[in-house]
Amino acid sequence: MVESATSLIAGKKHAPTCLGRVLVLGLGKSGTAAADYCLDLLGDRVESLAVAAGAPNDAACAWAEGARERGATVLFDHEVIEGAYDVCIASPGISENAPFYLSAKAASTEVISEVEFAWRESASASRWVAITGTNGKTTTTALACHLLRAAGMNAAAVGNIGETCIAAVAAGATDVYVAEVSSYQLASTRLFAPDVAVVLNITPDHLSWHGSLEAYAAAKWKALANLAQTGGTAVLNACDDAVRTKIRETRAGEGFDFPYIPIGTAAGAGGDMRAACGSENAAFRGDGGRLSVAWDGQLFDLVFVDDLQIKGGHNQQNALAAASCALVLGATASAVSEGLMSFRPLEHRIEPAGLVDGVACYNDSKATNVDATLVALSAFLPVKPIVLLGGRDKGTDLTPLVAACEENARAVVCFGEARERFLAAFEDSKISPVLSAATMEEALDAALSLAADGDVVVLSPACASFDEFSCFEERGDVFKKLVADRAARS
Repeated sequence: MVESATSLIAGKKHAPTCLGRVLVLGLGKSGTAAADYCLDLLGDRVESLAVAAGAPNDAACAWAEGARERGATVLFDHEVIEGAYDVCIASPGISENAPFYLSAKAASTEVISEVEFAWRESASASRWVAITGTNGKTTTTALACHLLRAAGMNAAAVGNIGETCIAAVAAGATDVYVAEVSSYQLASTRLFAPDVAVVLNITPDHLSWHGSLEAYAAAKWKALANLAQTGGTAVLNACDDAVRTKIRETRAGEGFDFPYIPIGTAAGAGGDMRAACGSENAAFRGDGGRLSVAWDGQLFDLVFVDDLQIKGGHNQQNALAAASCALVLGATASAVSEGLMSFRPLEHRIEPAGLVDGVACYNDSKATNVDATLVALSAFLPVKPIVLLGGRDKGTDLTPLVAACEENARAVVCFGEARERFLAAFEDSKISPVLSAATMEEALDAALSLAADGDVVVLSPACASFDEFSCFEERGDVFKKLVADRAARS
């Protein structure tokens, strides 16, 4: 099969001269990219290519017609995989516990994700940063790429942000791949060995896909699985309970067989793990609010938190993670500092949306779960924001949300499908007022009616968007337009 019967191509990470019989499972963004890559190798390194897609649509059918003309087999609505394959490249939307995935696994020598496939096919000299976590991945990935570019490196953000990993590898124009990787993608990795692996946080999410919190966490930790073999470095956010527990358990056992940089401590980003538990390295917010990284025997003093354009304690952690990545890969402290100061907030992530009669409005539509909203609630202190909560309910425990609003919010407006359950959760809370609105637009107007000059209104829904919108991006775009409309009228 792939490893035993063929040699590897010189100059690539782990690419066999013959991929053999290839199966691509799923025809989403990453599946299509992997299939396109393999189509170009059909008749050469690829003996045969089969694509087992989901439900057909116009775009998929048009792609399939072209692929079949080039010699591939494309099947839609296929529930059981038949035949024998040397390698299966699985799309992240298909759960590893689903019968479709399991039948592909039974028919294949190995099943890998598109991320793993891209890493194997990439140049030996290329470097990879893998960034994972329940929240904060996209900002940290974009920021790390920004810092590496500021340091003069040819870096690209890939994976769940930017191009797919395999499309970027095929283009051959990148030296440093900064990959936002989900638990879905990491679950089907085996040899993947980034030069730097970042784990930001692990809180309950995607449990229906993985089957349990333990399986979800195990997938996240696979980002570190091969660091010892390749000399890689881990960056671990010790402000997060689950990540800190992993560090503590490992220190009490055999220990990590690779260097790691812990960010903060249980006390938050201001904690220094060197003082807390004798760590060799650390990233932290030091005296006066300066972000600093102690790495490889050197202390890199960077910028003050007030110089960052991204606000909130969570973004201090994200900045320390991204800075650690850049420094490990050889960026200078001055380049990292300049990059940290010039980086602007990403869309839909505590993004400034405009002023309405002196009230600052923020779009945090990406906050589709309670944990993300908890972050936003503390981002504006000492100002307590009026927060808009609602959308399609995910059914998660609202107790932490109510407690955080009592401590950090001035008022709450509940809207959308979730409003009744949210209103019930706030019924006996100390916070007042708690208002109700049918739609997001009505919620904004209700919040603005309460607000005065200097106040903050933030859309941080803690819910999915699908009651009113197609995605969180559309929800955020509509919110910004509504704010602009009200600003123009004021």
